[in-house]
Parts: sequence; structure tokens; C-alpha cells
Amino acid sequence: MLSDSSGGALDHGSTRHGRWLQERRIRIAAWIAAAEGLIVLLSPGITKWTVIVIAAVACLAWYAGRESSSHTLRQVLWIFAASQLAATILVILAWVLKWAVVTGIVILAVGGLVYLLRERR
Repeated sequence: MLSDSSGGALDHGSTRHGRWLQERRIRIAAWIAAAEGLIVLLSPGITKWTVIVIAAVACLAWYAGRESSSHTLRQVLWIFAASQLAATILVILAWVLKWAVVTGIVILAVGGLVYLLRERR
């Protein structure tokens, strides 16, 4: 292990860019996932299946590159996979919530119709 200027230990083979990415990777992945969620919400051409396929590719890329000698590449692949998995969760959650709202509206409509039909005037 090497020592950085602040007195902390550095991982063998790490780079300045790799360490910068590693320190911020959760935040970067979350912002990418949020942006992608908005893009999917606002773009009718991009479906939940597109996001799921990209997440599968991202996970395969991360798995293939996780033992890479490049610290920066490992961090970029981690960010790519994490952001795509988070975007997948957002897209599926939005789909589930959409159907929950639709189900609620149907239940209210049926209940309202039953009430109107049972009214005796």
C-alpha cells in the first residue's frame, strides 16, 4: 500500500481518476439513474424493456471487467451497472404504481356505478 498526501493508505494499482470516481460513484450512479428515469418518462420511444436490456448489458460488462487491471475502468463499469440497475428499479416501480392507480380508478368507478344503480328514486 502506498500513502497519499493526507496520510491515508492507497490501494495498490489505484489511480487518481479511479479514486475520484470511487469516492463519488454512488452519487454519480444515482444522478444517472434519475436522469434516465426522466428520459424514459418523457420519451415514448424508450420503454421499460430498453432499460432492462441495457441493465443486463451493464451487468455483463461489469462482470467481465471487474478483475481489470485498470482501477478507473473498474469504477466506470461499477457506476454503469449500478446506475442501470437503479434505473430498472425506478422504471418497474413506476409501472407498478401506474397499474395501482389504474386499479384504484377502476374500483372507484365500479363502486360509483353500483351506488348509482342501487339508488331508489
